Amino acid sequence: MRRFKVVVEKHPDGYIAYPIGLKGVVVGQGDTYEQALADVKSAIRCHIPAFGADVTSIGQD
Repeated sequence: MRRFKVVVEKHPDGYIAYPIGLKGVVVGQGDTYEQALADVKSAIRCHIPAFGADVTSIGQD
């Protein structure tokens, strides 16, 4: 599987995580850093098969 950089941000209500370089909306959330990271990893694993390999093409709009 391809690797993506993931940004994890702290917010008042918990953590939000999203990958860099993946087309479409893919977000994870959780009460802890670890939960948000696990959630976004799961979202990425579902997103690519559902929308095809083209979502990983960077710089091709």
